[in-house]
Order: sequence, then C-alpha cells, then structure tokens
Amino acid sequence: MAFTSASSVFVLTANVPATGGTSSSRNSVSFLPMRSAGSRLVVRAAEEPAPATSSSEAPPATAAAPVAATATKPKPPPIGPKRGSKVKILRRESYWFKNVGSVVAVDQDPKTRYPVVVRFAKVNYANISTNNYALDEVEEVAS
Repeated sequence: MAFTSASSVFVLTANVPATGGTSSSRNSVSFLPMRSAGSRLVVRAAEEPAPATSSSEAPPATAAAPVAATATKPKPPPIGPKRGSKVKILRRESYWFKNVGSVVAVDQDPKTRYPVVVRFAKVNYANISTNNYALDEVEEVAS
C-alpha cells in the first residue's frame, strides 16, 4: 500500500493598519514545503518605532565607560609550546610515542583538555598525520 504526503503552504500575515501613516508593521509566518523529509518554519517580524516620550519624563541615561575600564589589562603569557616548535610525544598509547612532530596550534583556553595540535611527517594506520595532545603529553625538544 502506498502512502502519499500532502504538502501545503501556509502564509499568515497580520492585517493591522499602521497608525503612523507611512510606517508599517510587517509580521508573517510561513510554512513552506520541503523536498526532503524535514520541514522549515520561517518567521519574520518588524517592529514599529517606539512611541515618543513626553518631555516630563527623564531621558534615558547614557552609560559612559569609566576611565579605569578603558585601560587594557596585560595579556597572560601564552601557554604551551610555540607554533612551529618541535615536540616529543610522551603519550604511551599514541602511534607517535617517542617520535618528534611539529606544533601546528595551541588553544589558549585553560579548559581545553588537549590544546596542542601536532603534525607528523609519518602517517598512522588511518592515514592521519595530526593529533591533539595535553600539555603534559608533549615535551619541547631543540631542533
């Protein structure tokens, strides 16, 4: 038994006349048919300008940046080996254990578990030549 799916298009618009004359508010929701199994929902909305405040109300306060906040804090020292330096791998289960590779990048986020990306001249069994290592799994060597 074959089942067919009905596809339809729904467009909902707000028929609210604009009070400002030239400015208008446009709100619409569209359900469009998709050729794949998924569906798409498109929502577009535009707000009208805020009504003018009366002169008796206080104008909104503008926040000026304090002078102390504008002074830049010194950057923390970079963690890990520098980019391009040669490192020896200390992770025992690694394919490249006790081999030397070149550092491609070091993630400076202290929460990253394996921040050091190392590239090797030799590929492993999966034809991969890069891997990520923790800071204590690499040892910088003189090149």
